[in-house]
Amino acid sequence: MSSYRIPVGPLHVALEEPMYFKVDVSGETVTAVEIVAGHAHRGIEYLVAKRNIHQNLVLTERVCSLCSNSHPFTYCMALEQIAGIVLPERAEYLRVIADEIKRIASNLFNVAITAHLVGFDTLFMQVMELREIMQDTKESIFGNRMDLGANRIGGVRYDLDADGRDYLAAQLRHVARELLEIRKIYEGDASFLRRTRGVGVLPAADAARLGLVGPVARASGIAADVRIKAPYAAYDRLAVEMQTGEDGDVWSRTLVRLREAGTAIAIIDQCLKDMPGGPVSIPSIPDIPAGEAIAKSEAPRGELIYYLRTDGSDKPERLKWRVPSFNNWSALPVMLKGARIADIALIVGSIDPCVSCTER
Repeated sequence: MSSYRIPVGPLHVALEEPMYFKVDVSGETVTAVEIVAGHAHRGIEYLVAKRNIHQNLVLTERVCSLCSNSHPFTYCMALEQIAGIVLPERAEYLRVIADEIKRIASNLFNVAITAHLVGFDTLFMQVMELREIMQDTKESIFGNRMDLGANRIGGVRYDLDADGRDYLAAQLRHVARELLEIRKIYEGDASFLRRTRGVGVLPAADAARLGLVGPVARASGIAADVRIKAPYAAYDRLAVEMQTGEDGDVWSRTLVRLREAGTAIAIIDQCLKDMPGGPVSIPSIPDIPAGEAIAKSEAPRGELIYYLRTDGSDKPERLKWRVPSFNNWSALPVMLKGARIADIALIVGSIDPCVSCTER
């Protein structure tokens, strides 16, 4: 049986962003994968040092599109830790609502792409139609469909009055009903199961060894979720159900994301029910002293960590982040070994990778 190397990328019709894969195959079976990064470096970590703390709220939200709200959220937490800022309780609940709305839309996008990659385009369009409800919801509440602009230092930029709460609750009820029907297809459709079950398997031992995070790790049985293990904002006052799988294959990763979308709806419902009154931000922002802090959150793709160091000026001395995709790329050589060539795109898509945020 002949062995050869297939170059994929850095520009390829199956890749949304530039990444270079050197895939060694024997016949139709993948034997090894080498990933070559460095094609989308944007220098954002350099740029944040040239902008003040308020301008960086805008810049950090553009690190990643599907996790966009998590970046300014986590940046604000690090800055507030250094400055000793205590958020109004209402602002903490509103931050959770914005983050979970973003999680639903992000997870639905990935599971829709999975359906497309297996050739189930009817299901793809059905899930994207459901995601469009969340896009409309974001536009109605925040004025934006992707970058919400919800966070500010010391609080949030938006509020929900009675009409806004009723609107959001009605939208989520609609999504929850449709989500249950869609899950039945992902869980029981024979053609989808044939393409995803036992494909791209990542054993729990490898997930732990490689330090994987988010739905990719949880689908392999790793019970790790920052919202539960190290709660922030209002998460310590909310019931958050951790979703895990056992098989560690494409199907398990898809189901974990679908179930987490349902969990996000339940979290938002709790916030709407329990959210106290009061201000949505502090009245004024104090001077930021010299100091350093680490903050982390559970982005849609997994654990997001921010390191911030300040020198007493209005510009950060150093701001660095570790995104979930940075860890999860390392799973691909394990997942792809022994896979068929036809499953490469499906397996890569199942880790929900983001090249731009990986390379910053």
